Amino acid sequence: MDIDAIKQLGDGIRAQVGKVIIGQAETVQLMLVALFSGGHVLLEGPPGIGKTLLAQCFARCLELDFGRIQFTPDLMPGDIIGVNLFNFQTGSFAVTRGPIFCELLLADEINRTPPKTQAALLEAMQEHRITLDGKPHALSEQFMVVATENPIEQQGTYPLPEAQLDRFLFKHVLAYPSEEEERGIVAATGASVRMPDPGKQGVEPVISREDLKSAIAAVGRARLTDPVVDYIVRIVRATRAVAAISHGASPRAAAMLATAARANAALDGRDYVIPDDVKQLVLPALRHRVILSPAAEIDGRKVDEVLAEIVARTEVPR
Repeated sequence: MDIDAIKQLGDGIRAQVGKVIIGQAETVQLMLVALFSGGHVLLEGPPGIGKTLLAQCFARCLELDFGRIQFTPDLMPGDIIGVNLFNFQTGSFAVTRGPIFCELLLADEINRTPPKTQAALLEAMQEHRITLDGKPHALSEQFMVVATENPIEQQGTYPLPEAQLDRFLFKHVLAYPSEEEERGIVAATGASVRMPDPGKQGVEPVISREDLKSAIAAVGRARLTDPVVDYIVRIVRATRAVAAISHGASPRAAAMLATAARANAALDGRDYVIPDDVKQLVLPALRHRVILSPAAEIDGRKVDEVLAEIVARTEVPR
């Protein structure tokens, strides 16, 4: 598959999602970048702005096995990965697979379950496998998690551990729609209180698992020149050198940002990465990987603000 084909696939997915979702162009772009990078996405926003519906529409566009887990306070790790049950008829144990055995997993309201249960996703997201009673079980090569969470200020939420957050390629914060977009949403869906069914709204698959595998391989061939590599490294290292951040981004964050920049370039129809690809992705790629210092929090500073300052101070390659 060539770069032009990836651009066409991206345009096709945008068109299908647009049949149901009004606005959210940036969100769809980040999900496309994550898809063609082989990464995972965390969507944060208040209830009722379409996070779950967006993930369902996205899944509908892909010929991948889709699974959904509704995270609740009483959910256990075994409810996600499965359990070993004793079969009295055969006199032996048999594995009952959990819903994580799919290709695209919607982890809905992931921060409404305790960290112990959240940790059941760690190995799956990093290594595409799970361990059950000491035995590894492989997941699909195309395994992708689209997780949604409510703002931590809301009741009944648990903060995601740093190790869990680091598994996500992007953390995207969704805002309320504009007045014009909200009018369109009400006009389109105000006839029923039920969530629209993407299939009944005409959303059709546009990419197969074979095409996705080829697209990911093609993205990896996009050229990343030494000056752009240096630019990424300077930004990431700067997060460890400013007083406003007590815990900066890791080398893994830099590598994942580079992979995402390649996918962003391919979706734009280019086989080479430019600094603007990096700039567009710095906030969603790093905002969940850095921790503000206590002094910065007291001063009311925000992570996005500090990261934007770092990008503004970092020399851009020509």
